[in-house]
Amino acid sequence: MKLNHFFDSSVDMLCIANYDGYFEDVNPAFINLLEYTKEELFSKKINDFVFDEDKDATQQTRASLHENKKLLSFQNRYVSKSGKIIWLSWSAVPVDEEKLVYAIAKDITSEMNLKNERILEFAKLKTVNEDLVRLNYTTSHDLRAPMNNLISLFDVLDFSVIHDEDTIQVLRYMEISAKGVKESLEKYLSLAENASKGLSSLTEVSFETILAKTQSTLGSILKNSKTEIDFDFSVCESVYFDNAYMESIFLNLITNSIKYTIQGVPPKIEIKSDFKEGKKVLLFKDYGQGFDMEKNGHKIFGLNQRFNTTEDGKGVGLFLIHNQINSLGGTISVASAPNEGAEFTITFPAL
Repeated sequence: MKLNHFFDSSVDMLCIANYDGYFEDVNPAFINLLEYTKEELFSKKINDFVFDEDKDATQQTRASLHENKKLLSFQNRYVSKSGKIIWLSWSAVPVDEEKLVYAIAKDITSEMNLKNERILEFAKLKTVNEDLVRLNYTTSHDLRAPMNNLISLFDVLDFSVIHDEDTIQVLRYMEISAKGVKESLEKYLSLAENASKGLSSLTEVSFETILAKTQSTLGSILKNSKTEIDFDFSVCESVYFDNAYMESIFLNLITNSIKYTIQGVPPKIEIKSDFKEGKKVLLFKDYGQGFDMEKNGHKIFGLNQRFNTTEDGKGVGLFLIHNQINSLGGTISVASAPNEGAEFTITFPAL
């Protein structure tokens, strides 16, 4: 009587099947889920209720039970009387002398649907990422020609006939910036080609060298905005990483700090290296407008996410460096509050 009560009251699906492939008994949970009556379930072979694509695997698994092998966590799909696809996870024990199989099944439909949704989202993200790589490669390739033309103009420019020092300085900044853009384009093209061939582009990258190059590229912007940059790389001077990616990280974080400074307050940036839990870390802090983490924290590294519509921007910079860092096994996080600046923590993979 107690066993019958357990059988009838269980929320999981319980059944007894014979070696001929028919149900001998099923509990109410089984009937409620599949929507068939006992008579209907007993009238057909078990495989007739299984989703077509899972019939062969189910039949092979049942055959192994007849060899007195236990079954644990076997997953397949059944089709209910109304046509719903139901995922079940089975555990079963054969009793050879009785020629019967005692089985219990759990309804995992919700979990499997969620898993499939995640797989679909991952596939979409993979496609978007591949499209971005192709766009980046195409854009970099197409920009080389006009950039080379621009640089050639500086080569033929006669600075001796220009007597205004401010004009000469502006032209020199433009020349440095143009050459910096050309170098970045060449590196991105090389990086994309290596990635397509499965080649590694990692090398030892000096933080101070990258910062110096970024300051040179942004020379006029830093000067006009009166940006103050304090740095300390004494704890960790370099890291094994991709050089072009590191330049992109410094360039995007510095320009963002300048762009989103508090009005009337010159930008101040602090950059330092550290070790945490055996990994090299780069800390990048500014004192600008910051983010409302409660409202926007989950969107900061998303594509086309902008949190200040008064400033020019496309919402790509943080998305780009987030993907660059993650693609090489690192992580980036941010702590921030409105009008209290932002601190980005970049953790590099242990090598």
